[in-house]
Amino acid sequence: MLAMNYRGPYRVRAAQKAEPRIEHPNDAIVRVTRSCICGSDLHLYHGLVPDTRVGQTFGHEFTGVVEEVGPSVRNLKKGDHVLVPFNIFCGTCFFCKKELFSNCHNVNPEATAVGGIYGYSHTTGGYDGGQAELVRVPMADVGPHLLPADMDLDDAVLLTDAFPTGYQAAEMGGIVEGDTVVVFGAGPVGLFAAKSAWLMGAGRVIVVDHVEYRLEFARNFAQCEIVNFREVDDMAMHIKKMTDWLGADVCIDAVGAEAAGNALQYLTGVKLKLQAGAATVLHWAINSVRKGGTVSIVGVYGPTFNMVPIGNVVNKGLTLRANQASVKRHLPRLIEHIQAGRIKPSEVITHRFPLEAVSDAYHIFSSKLDNCIKPVLVPAMH
Repeated sequence: MLAMNYRGPYRVRAAQKAEPRIEHPNDAIVRVTRSCICGSDLHLYHGLVPDTRVGQTFGHEFTGVVEEVGPSVRNLKKGDHVLVPFNIFCGTCFFCKKELFSNCHNVNPEATAVGGIYGYSHTTGGYDGGQAELVRVPMADVGPHLLPADMDLDDAVLLTDAFPTGYQAAEMGGIVEGDTVVVFGAGPVGLFAAKSAWLMGAGRVIVVDHVEYRLEFARNFAQCEIVNFREVDDMAMHIKKMTDWLGADVCIDAVGAEAAGNALQYLTGVKLKLQAGAATVLHWAINSVRKGGTVSIVGVYGPTFNMVPIGNVVNKGLTLRANQASVKRHLPRLIEHIQAGRIKPSEVITHRFPLEAVSDAYHIFSSKLDNCIKPVLVPAMH
């Protein structure tokens, strides 16, 4: 089969690879109909995630048609069209019972923090992902979600990660009616966080980035205010000026490890890898939120340490909330929002590529060329 193949930092290609097979009675084999490249895939592409091994296939956002099921699978059958949450989870452990599907205890022997994720290095279990013609789906009775009959495929693939992650970012902010919410990052997750903040009753939404076309897209898609941080001397002071000198009620970090905006953070976190990514946005969020406010973190950082102003957190009485999104928990509500016409996730898709052009797709997305917001890979037969 054809699959994306990682050859080292900034080097990916489409290559022939052995087809996956049923390895466990509860596996399914899914033929991919859509897969996305995620902003967090770029952390892998840039060599910033530990134990990303040559030969791995990335891709944790995909839909597909079930080709084969293992003997113990009861909830799926051949021919079912499913969206597959990026979390791999068992559904029965201590954490899954609390609907913390991203923290499943049984699917990732490499870590005690995050659970399993498709195509996201051996730090999240070493599973191959969906930027391929076929993918093995473990725990097939609990992960995949049957596509509603009227669901657009392009909307469905964004329900596997980007939309639920943005939604959970807003949810973890504990937004109440009238709140001022600042979202750092105008990529797809930040866009969905901004849109979700309105759904939860925010009175004001501000999106911060430095790429003009992304900011303009955010203004149009999320009907929000925008700030280009390149035009601001001090982010915390700027947000306070915008909020009667109080600060925002909620700040959301939808950027993570590769944040620009601070030369020292970028040098130590991205170039020299002395910390687990540049913590620039964490500083901005902690310092821009009001006293007693909430900082919600969905941006990806490495599993070591970061230079974070924890004293400011203590003295301001802040609440910090963070996690990988537990996609399955959100799906009923998000499908309802789509069917009611409140949001159309596929509006963030700007580029489509055939799977064989995956190398070009990564280059264009990574380099922010051609006003790219969200690229989707479409296998030849779909």
